[in-house]
Formats: sequence, structure tokens, C-alpha cells
Amino acid sequence: MKITKAQRMNHQGCIAVREVLDLVGDKWSVLVVRILGRGPKRFSELKRTIEGISQRMLTLTLRGLERDGLVTRTVTPSIPPRVDYELTRLGHTLQEPVRALAKWAEQHRMTIQLARDDFDRARSPGRQRT
Repeated sequence: MKITKAQRMNHQGCIAVREVLDLVGDKWSVLVVRILGRGPKRFSELKRTIEGISQRMLTLTLRGLERDGLVTRTVTPSIPPRVDYELTRLGHTLQEPVRALAKWAEQHRMTIQLARDDFDRARSPGRQRT
């Protein structure tokens, strides 16, 4: 069976979307991008601002964002060395979609929670599944 050009382009589009979602689709990356959208931050500032993130996870998240060209890391020689992180030009282009996603989440949070509660209640012990 021969693959058409349209099928090949659709497949490539799916790969591109998956790759982008992989790089920014986790909760920590989105939070870091939102915070750095307000300006450069030191590692310790990010750690204090992001509730629940471990030092290791913040390090991995920042490295991933840096590798993907969304964040820059600047070391200023001092004692101790000062390390600042900020969004690149490409990282700033992610601000609008991240804001839109955050707005959507805020607007629909309660509806989603109610749906989860209904789902869990319907599957709780003692209820017959349909």
C-alpha cells in the first residue's frame, strides 16, 4: 500500500505536536515558563516560587527547557556563583499559548472536578457497573 503525500504530512504533523507536548506538556515546565515570563530568576527564586518541586526536578526541567532553546542559563562569577535563568526569544513565543491554557484550566477547573467526582462515585465499591 502506497502512502500518500497528505498521509505523510499528517504523520509528520502528529510527530511535531507530540514532540512539542513532550517538551512543555508536564506541569513543571509550564510553571517555569509562566514564572520566567515575568523576567529572569535565580534557581533559588524558582524553587521558592514553585510549590512542591524538588531541587532535582527543577534542575531537570530547566535543563530540558535549555536544551530545547526555550531558556538560557547565565552564570555570573561570584562567591557563590550567581546563576540566572530567563526565557529566550523562542521561549517568549510560548507565553501566549501557556496563558491561554492556564485561563482555560482556571475557567473549567470546577467542572472537571465535578466530572471526576461523578466518575469516582459511579465506580465506588457497592455500585454496579453499567
